[in-house]
Amino acid sequence: MSDLFASIKQFLDDNGVAYRAAHHQPTYTSEEAARARGEEMKIGGKALVMKIGMDFRLFVLSGALKINSAAIKEHFQEKRTRFATAVELAELTGCVPGCVPPFGEPILPLPLYVDNSILANQKIAFNAGSLTDSIIMDVADYLRIAKPTVFSFSLSS
Repeated sequence: MSDLFASIKQFLDDNGVAYRAAHHQPTYTSEEAARARGEEMKIGGKALVMKIGMDFRLFVLSGALKINSAAIKEHFQEKRTRFATAVELAELTGCVPGCVPPFGEPILPLPLYVDNSILANQKIAFNAGSLTDSIIMDVADYLRIAKPTVFSFSLSS
């Protein structure tokens, strides 16, 4: 079990959150993760680290959707956005691509933004700091403890 996975479970336990942990084969895509968890792809919380202007931020959207960079640029009034490189991702989160959990502070040192697509589901499922460990929990609990800024930044696949 990764230290990050243990930290997430402790954070959920400390906040009285019910969840299901699932250990599975390594997953590298939203489709693979949904299959391994036995859940619909749309409830997957795809967590992406992006550099907006000079700052890195964490964005979470449904695993069935794509990120709308234009909406993010407009929201932040920035002309430049890009995804974090694998090296930057490791430095910022300790994660490899595909296993970033959908939490800012106190789990990850990043401002957290959640797309409206997450609110359309009762559950959220996500890789929790490793490619082989997932957590499935209620969206209401996730929003309560994660305390994200919510706005629309997704596109249909």
